[in-house]
Amino acid sequence: MTSVHDGSLREACGDLAGFRRAFYGCLTARSDALFELADAVLCADGPVRSLVELALVDEHRRGHGSLYAALARGRVDVERLRGVLASVPLPRAADGRMVLAVDITCWLRPDANTSPARILCHTYGRGKDQHVMVPGWPYSIVVALEPGRSSWTAPLDAVRLVPGEDAATVTAGQLRQLGQRLIAAGQWHPGDPQMLVVADAGYDTPRLAWLLRDLPVQVLGRMRCDRVLRRPAPPRLPGTNGRPPRHGGEFIFGDPGSWDEPDAATGSETRLYGTATVRAWNRLHPRLTHRSAWIDGANKLPVIEGTVIRLDVARLPSGAVPKPVWLWYSGNDTTAGDVDRLWQAFLRRFDIEHMFRLFKQTLGWTTPKIRTPEQADRWTWLILAVYTQLRLARGLAADLRRPWEKTAPPDRLSPARVRRGFRHLRAKTSSLASAPKPCRPGPGRPPGRRNNRSTPRHDVHISPNARKKPKTAGNPRPRRTG
Repeated sequence: MTSVHDGSLREACGDLAGFRRAFYGCLTARSDALFELADAVLCADGPVRSLVELALVDEHRRGHGSLYAALARGRVDVERLRGVLASVPLPRAADGRMVLAVDITCWLRPDANTSPARILCHTYGRGKDQHVMVPGWPYSIVVALEPGRSSWTAPLDAVRLVPGEDAATVTAGQLRQLGQRLIAAGQWHPGDPQMLVVADAGYDTPRLAWLLRDLPVQVLGRMRCDRVLRRPAPPRLPGTNGRPPRHGGEFIFGDPGSWDEPDAATGSETRLYGTATVRAWNRLHPRLTHRSAWIDGANKLPVIEGTVIRLDVARLPSGAVPKPVWLWYSGNDTTAGDVDRLWQAFLRRFDIEHMFRLFKQTLGWTTPKIRTPEQADRWTWLILAVYTQLRLARGLAADLRRPWEKTAPPDRLSPARVRRGFRHLRAKTSSLASAPKPCRPGPGRPPGRRNNRSTPRHDVHISPNARKKPKTAGNPRPRRTG
């Protein structure tokens, strides 16, 4: 008699094998070399320190020249791969809602003067409140978050920001296309809870909500502590002349006297932060100004109402003085239960940082010294496919722990520990890449002939926001427009 555990293992093995076949089908040029390169990243011992060292992994049966040629002249059907990532089993929240997180991470290339399309990327320095701008390639990545404490996410899409593009517009278009793919893949049906998009303070959350208003999507994002929102316009009294007001009284984040009584309040005890107190105020909106970002054919600026949530905690794990966190949610009429789920979903957004660290420190996403951004895009999609295979192999991998590591349950293995045993899982799946054919190396440059053609240099694109002087310390003025 077949047990439930054996059935789940066969289902997980089938999902992994199915994704590997679909991923191989997305490689349209030099597919065998690209597929074995991804297997080399999966099966390498330890972090990926150098791209050429992957040619020494047993799973990579080709030479190092084929490795570089695959990244330079290979092709990946990105649209097809996006559909494959949207079709794999995705995590859900406790209420069945799909929670998506979006963030921008940078592939820093400060010394790559011959690489085009570089942008000044914001990084944090070693000092307190020190910000450094370093040239690189920024990528906007969207993932599906898991409920509870976990370092796992489900990457769904990656878009490289091109110089001159508006990050908010690119992100809105990326989320729109992703939402349509999830609906087409059957991940969302009419009657299901709306998908929740969680963003940090770097995004204009009301604008994202306005651009995605025709999709089953709700937006939750952090706001700066110096914002000023407006309440709904008061009812017009009979016999009043003049234009009716569009905004009500001010809600100043830094002035408790303007808050009034919250519409919902809740409190709970947490393990890391102590007592968490949450208050929410419904139907608040920013007062928009006449900017080109809001004009889309209509002369009247919209009024985007939402819920403002303030989160206060008793302590921080680092021992620093805790500061309140202000959130803006595109929904209205929220209850105490809704508010409790929202702020916990926002805390789960930081799981994407664990994925970025694994990409850069273990899988070697930013290790190759690639010249063109097209090669960087090709390598980025390989890394996303590698991580997805690790996630699908969670229930199949054995815990090959080090002697100094603690024993972890099978369902609590980290991505790095799943990667240790992936070599044994790969042997159980079908080998899709064909055997390499013997060939001779090319003749190369004739002896005595020098390369007199210099490689073109490219300047770093500097956005208008990067030219502005940093704000001085002190009490900032409240931002009354958005």
